[in-house]
Amino acid sequence: MDLTQFNTYSTAARFEIVWEHGTFLAYRGRRGYRIELFDLGNFLAEVWFNPQTNVTALVRGYQSKKALELYVGKINLEMLS
Repeated sequence: MDLTQFNTYSTAARFEIVWEHGTFLAYRGRRGYRIELFDLGNFLAEVWFNPQTNVTALVRGYQSKKALELYVGKINLEMLS
């Protein structure tokens, strides 16, 4: 699956794809959300989860390396091998 195809799916379907095929890399917090980063082979995905409401608000895929700057120092590179 490529990024374009991934982004055509609903939030719920993207979450299922990430959960089944993604490799967890790191997480960060922002405005009450726990944002988890996953590797899906040829692209990355973020899952935005609100722990107060127990709702996954957003699942987005991207290939931009600039977005990785938010996770510098948090990614365990051994998990990628």
